[in-house]
Amino acid sequence: MNLENLLVVLVEPQGALNIGSVARVMMNFGLSGLRLVRPQVDHLGEDGRRMALKALRILEEAALFETLEEALADCQMTFGTTRRFGKYRQDFLHPDEAAGKLLPILVCGRAALVFGREDKGLTTTELDLCRRLITIPVAAEFPSLNLAQAVAVCLYEVSRAAHRDRGKNHDRRLAAGEEVEEMFRHMGHALLESGFLNPQNPHHLMHTLRRILGRAGLDSRDVRILRGLWQHVEWLEGERHKGSREKK
Repeated sequence: MNLENLLVVLVEPQGALNIGSVARVMMNFGLSGLRLVRPQVDHLGEDGRRMALKALRILEEAALFETLEEALADCQMTFGTTRRFGKYRQDFLHPDEAAGKLLPILVCGRAALVFGREDKGLTTTELDLCRRLITIPVAAEFPSLNLAQAVAVCLYEVSRAAHRDRGKNHDRRLAAGEEVEEMFRHMGHALLESGFLNPQNPHHLMHTLRRILGRAGLDSRDVRILRGLWQHVEWLEGERHKGSREKK
């Protein structure tokens, strides 16, 4: 099991101490791929370095991105973490369940655990970029975990599952995030043109469709088949419009 294929992505982290602590936790569990989306502080400053300790290399080699979509473009599976529940935030996994689902991907692909801002977490739009959602079961009276603590809980469960999973053979490679997002854009256009989506609020159903297909774990062949379907929907819609014009 190659845990080097597991990335930790922090979206707009606000505290250098937290970022340094995350780097240290990653080293504890054998990870090195840290990605930062628009960090709000200098992660290489004194505070971050002091908390990273021997994990300074992870901090120094952290990759910076302007958007979460760019940070996830080469990932075959993405897990977004959230503690908020609502209409578009359903079908949660606990960290141990998520660990079991991501381990097979790490054999020949890349997966990411995505963590949001310390004060507000991830937005619904950002969670849409994640195939599955994780929530950590905590006391309702005080549900907010420190960022580094949340990372530690998730990585502990991954490490625990990896030790249980040794010797198992997993060889299915999922489609990269960039490939899946292109499919979703194509899907949205086709379903909007066909009238399936409400033009006043097309995202309402798209949120649900993203969750359904996210659970499926699409590989490249799945994506090609779905894009063929959307292409056919677009063709049928074009033929329907052409027939309507000819009747006039």
